[in-house]
Amino acid sequence: MVHGEEITLSAKGHSDVIDITERVAKIVRASGVREGLVAVHVTGSTASITTIECEPALVADFRDLLERLAPSDKPTRHGDTWGDDNGFSHLRASLMGPGITVPVRAGRLVLGTWQQIVLVDHDNRPRERQAFVQVVGE
Repeated sequence: MVHGEEITLSAKGHSDVIDITERVAKIVRASGVREGLVAVHVTGSTASITTIECEPALVADFRDLLERLAPSDKPTRHGDTWGDDNGFSHLRASLMGPGITVPVRAGRLVLGTWQQIVLVDHDNRPRERQAFVQVVGE
């Protein structure tokens, strides 16, 4: 069985971290899959999907790390070429990747107690984001 749905949400940019765990879990429940996998993939080249303990202090630490790895104020050849000054957001998204796969067991996401699925919008402006969630299994 294969079931897919899209999640659309508003994001603030600048590595905004949005917890989408419950939305993904709802799609898994709607799929009827009891045992399998769920893939979560964000469309676009300036956002990522990952897992984190989504609490304010760790989210702030995470943003600080991203700023050290790919500073938003450092000029990039991409920004010079296109004039959009978001080269850093492409770099961050490339480092993190666009998606993850999570096991499904007994119709539920297999996640740790403090592990949430998050969309990270790295772009330099607010925008609508879409994540595609596909559940595969039986």
